Amino acid sequence: MATFRLIVLLGCLVFRPGAFAQPVQMHVTLEEIARKARERAEKPFQPPKSDLPREVRELNYDSYREIHFRHDKALWAKEALPFRLEFFHPGYLYTTPVQIHEFTATHAQPIRFVDDFFDYGKNKFAKKIPADAGYAGFKLSFPLSGPESWEEVASFLGASYFRMLGQNQRYGASARGLAIDSGEPDVKEEFPTFTDWWIGKPEKGLNTLRLYAILDSPSCAGAYEFLFRPGATTVADVSVVLFMRTNAAKTLGLAPLTSMFWFGENSENKPNDYRAEVHDSDGLLIRSGEEEFIWCPLNPSAALRHQTYPMTACRGFGLLQRDRAFSHYEDMFNLYQKVPSVWVEPRGNWSDGEVHLVELPTKSEAEDNIVAFWNPKEKPTPMQPYRFAYTLYWSERHDEKFAPSKVLQTRIGAIPGAPEKRQVMIDFAWKENIAETPVAKTDCTESATVTDVQVFKNELSRSWRVIFNLAAKKGNSESARLSCTLTAANKPISETWSYLWNP
Repeated sequence: MATFRLIVLLGCLVFRPGAFAQPVQMHVTLEEIARKARERAEKPFQPPKSDLPREVRELNYDSYREIHFRHDKALWAKEALPFRLEFFHPGYLYTTPVQIHEFTATHAQPIRFVDDFFDYGKNKFAKKIPADAGYAGFKLSFPLSGPESWEEVASFLGASYFRMLGQNQRYGASARGLAIDSGEPDVKEEFPTFTDWWIGKPEKGLNTLRLYAILDSPSCAGAYEFLFRPGATTVADVSVVLFMRTNAAKTLGLAPLTSMFWFGENSENKPNDYRAEVHDSDGLLIRSGEEEFIWCPLNPSAALRHQTYPMTACRGFGLLQRDRAFSHYEDMFNLYQKVPSVWVEPRGNWSDGEVHLVELPTKSEAEDNIVAFWNPKEKPTPMQPYRFAYTLYWSERHDEKFAPSKVLQTRIGAIPGAPEKRQVMIDFAWKENIAETPVAKTDCTESATVTDVQVFKNELSRSWRVIFNLAAKKGNSESARLSCTLTAANKPISETWSYLWNP
């Protein structure tokens, strides 16, 4: 009887030898985690202390990849619950300790570091890591394709980065908790870190999981709540309470997304590679409060590019992978046609601000070089709770639910006999209810000129093809911002194509 009462009191937390510290009575809510975050923000920032052996801290890429979590040790694996939880070993690039807790309706318990959770391969340092060392992060599995098909659906690893997957998807773009001064040439970017996690024990029959985290950095501390729902499109509702230590941040990136773009169909100087395209996302889509849809094809160059799109309200933005044809990538090992598009949908009023697009130069596909985020016009007051919420969608074609005639592709090439000029070709999706050929409205900043604009109906790809000539003005080497929109009866019927061109 005494044992039964203990299990009830602890809300059905399960003890595993060595894995859990003593449970404590705790009602885990966003407000409770926000209280802890505020206490953190009231003190000067202290980076989490790492007490790892030297050989763990100095692991290289290959040695770190030798370490694997033993799937049979996954939390909840033997309890017939809808999720399984595994952990990332600290080391290599991931030496900042992350403290992880499991919670139920009444109690929470810290999850200790356990060597036996891991297969170390050729590494010889097992049994040297303290039980309170923490983990580098964690990942979640879920039977997306059937009762026995356990598949990884989310990964939280490195600073405040995380990735999620829907059905039949492969990892590509990432999200972050917060981006501070990203893309500012005269200020060093600050990377906040998720230092503490509380992961709700899943309930039988419910395909949702609730997670809480504390984010910390020199500028701020914050509380995050994630309500996670995996599926064909995986969805995460995110709610945040942020406390700024200072008001020194030049840009405060809410709901930041990060991706990779090396080259694509619109790249003018392609590397010597057998593949025609290499990218995890091919464009940024923005949905303004006025229901204008702006499509910005990605196009990093040899120098940092930082574009802003001011608006009075934002109904959504996302880094999308629209090109889904394997034949456009021809990569059997990196399935770029299967990576998710990631869409951010604000909840509540985000007021005035800007969508930012940062493109960093890159010479390979090894590093993420694209960042997109919302920068509010009115910045948070130090130590006053700043609340915002949004929903993340990890999907294949989420934009088809609301976007008008969308941009299918962008191509740019030199004009024979006129190397200083370019011919630009844009394909817009064909809408059945448009009987007549639409008109292309183009615009260009003063550093360049657009001429000879034509629109054709492309029966082969069921699209409207816009073709025009582009040239930099004599002696001008500044970037030119271009735009193009299809109209019929003087009304827009397509997205606004927005492009930053470097002569």
